[in-house]
Amino acid sequence: MYAAIKNRFILLLQLFFVMTYIIFEELIWEGIAKPIYETIHALKILQKVEAKLANVTPSIILVIFVLLLTIVEAFGVYAGILFVSGQVLLGLSLYLSKIPIAAFTFWLFRVTEDKLMQFGWFKWVYEWIMKSIDWLKSCEMYTKTIERLVKIKISIKDFKEKYFAGKSHFIEKIKRLYKTVKNSLRK
Repeated sequence: MYAAIKNRFILLLQLFFVMTYIIFEELIWEGIAKPIYETIHALKILQKVEAKLANVTPSIILVIFVLLLTIVEAFGVYAGILFVSGQVLLGLSLYLSKIPIAAFTFWLFRVTEDKLMQFGWFKWVYEWIMKSIDWLKSCEMYTKTIERLVKIKISIKDFKEKYFAGKSHFIEKIKRLYKTVKNSLRK
């Protein structure tokens, strides 16, 4: 009995991590943060900053990176607290405001990664996080969830193409119905 409870708890914990990762990876990173990161990366002013960062010591870069990461994570935690306490709009706006800072922090990590990896503990933490993500992605629950999400995306795309693409019979009917109702209300 203890083993069954333990296994259910582990599965529940695994489901929590899988869903959390998918939400962050698929929705927040791919949908919002990655486009912001790419925009930030393309800014000419940041290309100049990147060149200047080549002359900054690894310790200073580490302090800046940890400070930015701490701010981003604190915003996320506080946004979660606001959500739970019922202040959904304030929590959402705080969470959305952290995304550009997170994208900038990710940019800073990418352009100074070699300097940050000079710190043994930092490299160990980074490698541990990457191994954890690889483990999570190798879980059967993750692969099945991603397969389901892909099927849902395809279904949504097919639905959009069928009913909302170009001259759709369905849309034409809705437009005619709207015009009929509109004309009858004018009379």
